[in-house]
Amino acid sequence: MQKKAVVLYSSGLDSTTCLAMAIDKGFTPYAISFSYGQRHSYELEVAKDNAVRLGAQEHLVVDFDLRLMGGSALTADIDVPKQGVGSEIPVTYVPARNTIFLSFALGWAEVLGAFDIFIGVNALDYSGYPDCRPEYIAAFETMANLATRAGVEGSGSFHIHTPLISMTKAEIITTGLALGVDYGLTHSCYDPSPEGLSCGQCDSCRLRLKGFAEAGMKDPLKYLK
Repeated sequence: MQKKAVVLYSSGLDSTTCLAMAIDKGFTPYAISFSYGQRHSYELEVAKDNAVRLGAQEHLVVDFDLRLMGGSALTADIDVPKQGVGSEIPVTYVPARNTIFLSFALGWAEVLGAFDIFIGVNALDYSGYPDCRPEYIAAFETMANLATRAGVEGSGSFHIHTPLISMTKAEIITTGLALGVDYGLTHSCYDPSPEGLSCGQCDSCRLRLKGFAEAGMKDPLKYLK
């Protein structure tokens, strides 16, 4: 019998590759997405259309509103930067987002009887978010086994899988293509048009395009410019 795994799935390049890798490792994936008041809500439409098509056994969308707190270009009336990736943590960082996401994933995993959670964080080709670092993931995994009934009673040990964490974007894309990922069914842009076209200028688009270029591939998505 295949083991269950909860996979954080945003419909982006990384999370979609992560979903394919969980399947390749023999897990039955349960995809979880978040409607958190993000300005790029088009990603949710893509996620809802494609999660099961890409192999998820079930797709859960958790709805809450981080616009109540703001503090990010993705949840407040702050312009999404288009000048490229810098050395400082960018304004697209959403305070505590991965901690919140992983907490929901942990709760669902415990209900499902799953002890494996996959998240597509990356510590190489990324925007410098503090909650994408290996030491953060290790700390959350420790907390998960301290804070759950399953962990305390010893019925299982939770493991946070980060298969992309030390990969370049080009390596992620190459790996995904080898696993049959259709990147035309993904969406990465922080500031898409109302029709869902990617802007081509935000950090996420730049990193994605850089990855495809370095992999010697053409991105199947359409861009505004």
